[in-house]
Amino acid sequence: MTFDRSIKIAPSILAADFANFGAECEAIEAQGADWVHVDVMDGHFVPNISFGPTTCAAIRPHIKGVMDVHLMISPVDPYIDAFAQAGADIITAHVEAGPHIHRTLQAIRGAGAKAGVALNPGTPAEAVAHLLDITDLICVMTVNPGFGGQKFIDMTDKIKTLRAMIGDRPIHIEIDGGVDVKTAPGVAQAGADVLVAGSAVFRGGSVTDPAPYGDNIRAIRTAAQGVYV
Repeated sequence: MTFDRSIKIAPSILAADFANFGAECEAIEAQGADWVHVDVMDGHFVPNISFGPTTCAAIRPHIKGVMDVHLMISPVDPYIDAFAQAGADIITAHVEAGPHIHRTLQAIRGAGAKAGVALNPGTPAEAVAHLLDITDLICVMTVNPGFGGQKFIDMTDKIKTLRAMIGDRPIHIEIDGGVDVKTAPGVAQAGADVLVAGSAVFRGGSVTDPAPYGDNIRAIRTAAQGVYV
C-alpha cells in the first residue's frame, strides 16, 4: 500500500447482498471502489452481529485491492492474528474497546497489517494523541456503530483537529457512517481522505446490474473532490 491523500471510496459490504459477497466485492472494485470495507460486529461491543475471520478469508480471493477490516468487537487482541491471516490489509480497533489500545495497535502491526484506530462520536480526538506514531489510519465514526443506514453525525471539528494533530505523518483519516454526496464534501474539506459508504454505494444496483454502483461511487468521489482538490 502506497500512502497518498487522494480521496478513496471504500464501500461497506455490510450493505451488500450477503448471499453474494464474493461477486459483490468484485463488482464494486470493477465499478471503481478503491478499498473494500469490512464491518465486523460482535453483538457485545455493538448491538449487532455480522461475521468473522472465516468470512474475511472467503472473500479475500475476490478482492484485488485493499481489504479494510473494521473490528467493532471487544476484546480485540485474541482475534488479531485470525483477521491478519484472513488477509486483512488494515485492521482497525476502537479506542473504546479495551484498556490497552496501544498494545492492540502494536499487535496489529506485529501481525503484518496496517493499524487503524476508530473513535466513536462521543470520543474526543485527543484520545489518539499518544498513538499517532503507531497508527496508520484513524477512523472517525459519524454514526454510533452497530447498524448501517444511520443518519450522519457532524464530526467536522474532530476531523480538523485530527488533521492538525497528524501533521505530515502518513496517516489516513477515514469517515464511517452516513457518507453520501451531501456529507462527503464537508468531511473531505475538513481533512478526510477515505470515505466509507454503504447504502449510498449499493443503492439501486446488484451483482447482475452493477452499473449503479459505479454511478454512486463516482458521484461521491466527485462531490468530495469538488472541495478537496
